Amino acid sequence: MGSCSSQSCQSCFFEYETERMIVVKSKVVGSVFRLIQFLILVYVIGYVCVVQKSYQETDSVISSVTTKVKGTGFTNTSDLGARVWDVADYNIPPQGDSSFFVLTNMIVTPNQTQSTCPELPNQSTICMSDSDCLEGSNDVRGNGIQTGLCMNYKETVKTCEVLSWCPLEIDINLPERNILPDVNSSYLKQCEFNRKTDPYCPIFRLKDMVSEAEEDFQTMAIRGGVLGIMIDWSCDLDWPEHHCGPKYSFRRLDNKIPENNVAPGYNFRFAKYYKTTDGRETRTLIKAYGILFDVIVFGTAGKFNMVPTIVNLGAALTFLSLVSSVKWSHLQNTHYL
Repeated sequence: MGSCSSQSCQSCFFEYETERMIVVKSKVVGSVFRLIQFLILVYVIGYVCVVQKSYQETDSVISSVTTKVKGTGFTNTSDLGARVWDVADYNIPPQGDSSFFVLTNMIVTPNQTQSTCPELPNQSTICMSDSDCLEGSNDVRGNGIQTGLCMNYKETVKTCEVLSWCPLEIDINLPERNILPDVNSSYLKQCEFNRKTDPYCPIFRLKDMVSEAEEDFQTMAIRGGVLGIMIDWSCDLDWPEHHCGPKYSFRRLDNKIPENNVAPGYNFRFAKYYKTTDGRETRTLIKAYGILFDVIVFGTAGKFNMVPTIVNLGAALTFLSLVSSVKWSHLQNTHYL
């Protein structure tokens, strides 16, 4: 019994099987068969090869971006008067890697000193008498430490007195600025980015970048915001090198809807400190509003490689042979029925 089993295994090992070929003369069956083959070829050639470029070996982009801001601006406000702003004034911090900030609006509170003054009025600071103020209390949304006294903020409003940098900053009404149309002309050096005429130029005007993101520069400059500079660096290395270039797009990244955002826009505070002739320390508090530009680079590079080409070619041939097998199986079932 064991000997028979051994001979059977040996005979099976040295056997060779081939599929039975049959020619079916039918317009319907032939049309369906050729249609399926055509669809497979379209999928392999059109999608796999042309769109996905699966015959290539690909790798993702590793980037390092440096930015530089140039230009001057002009403002004429009641606080500062006529003033020209250069890069040292509005570009904070002066150097950036993949992001940079441009000052577009500000609130200046000059000559602040360490002293006491009435707190800004809100639900937790408005008082009628000293009993409404708790000495040593510190409100998270406040500006200092309460002294326990109720002081006149205005003729009709009293608030709790605080120990803080006085006078306090009032940022309720933001100044509206008229920005000249050519204020950013000094940003241009040799070229200017234009999606149609010069899409590869890496020199941009602030107004153009904001417009590309479908935002209004005058509106965005008041409260600030975050703007993404998207650089798509996808290259087909099978073509000459000059065909490989970046594609720029712009998108606003912060939430500009006040109802869904506690602090819409983008702002921060910084101070400049001084000492008077009598040795007392004073400071000028500046609440800076502006646009934070975040540079985001992404993309892939692909080049012809034999391994993925053979793999995808084998997959295509497998699909084509599968169609024949399915048809042959269907015909066999029809014959036996």
